[in-house]
Amino acid sequence: MSDIKYTAEHAWARAEDNIVTVGITDFAQEQLGDLVFVELPTEGIEVAAGQEVVVIESVKAAGDIKSPISGTIVEINKKLLDSPEQVNDDPTGGGWFYRIKVKSTGDLDLLLDESEYETLVND
Repeated sequence: MSDIKYTAEHAWARAEDNIVTVGITDFAQEQLGDLVFVELPTEGIEVAAGQEVVVIESVKAAGDIKSPISGTIVEINKKLLDSPEQVNDDPTGGGWFYRIKVKSTGDLDLLLDESEYETLVND
């Protein structure tokens, strides 16, 4: 069983206590193709669930990634600024976007589990 939760918009969230790491799924990066640019949020800002916080550009498209959870951005993956392709290489590992300190981990209960997400992408 995976400890990762998902949004219908293909973001993932992995909680460790009250810190949640956020990125996009393997499915999403495959659909986008090679990422060429990532704009990350500013550390220290408050974000709400559903708020657009990351801008990505790929060879196929550009778009925004919405935060799956509310809280304060405590860390961004600065490696992506120079090497956005890391999202393609390891989307649920080294290709994470940011870490957020959450007020309530209960917000994660509103997200999809792995089997629900698999059903979504395979329908």
